[in-house]
Amino acid sequence: MLTIIKQAAQQTAQKAVKHTALSAVRLAATAKSLKGTAARSSGYAAEDAAATWLQTQGLRIVERNVRYTFGEIDIVAWEGKNEAAVLVLFEVRLRKNTRFGDAATSITPTKQRRLWAAGQAYAARFKQPPPMRIDVLAYSGAVGENSAPLWIKNALG
Repeated sequence: MLTIIKQAAQQTAQKAVKHTALSAVRLAATAKSLKGTAARSSGYAAEDAAATWLQTQGLRIVERNVRYTFGEIDIVAWEGKNEAAVLVLFEVRLRKNTRFGDAATSITPTKQRRLWAAGQAYAARFKQPPPMRIDVLAYSGAVGENSAPLWIKNALG
């Protein structure tokens, strides 16, 4: 009888360990998911701040978050008036921690190709495309009410 009780206790202990391991895996997955959500939330906050800042610079926001299968344009805005107006496609970058480089240097060649492809797709909307360029607004550090981005005009040359 004593051996049956020992076996039952061992099985219960094994189940508890297995359950604890599964709980740890689930907890890690949840933490990772929340981290991604926080990063997206920070990104949206940076885009909101950028849109507001661009309006203070005299640009007129046309669209936000234009998505294609191969890339996304964060902000589309007109700069200037009448015949001198230029349609500007913006990529907004945020790096809270600059340990691995600032926000401007985070635009990889792959991201540049995606931006270029998204710009070409956006230009295809027009029968006669207006003058256009792709700019980058880079925030390094915290984004607040008074923080201005680094504005890299014609970022893809």
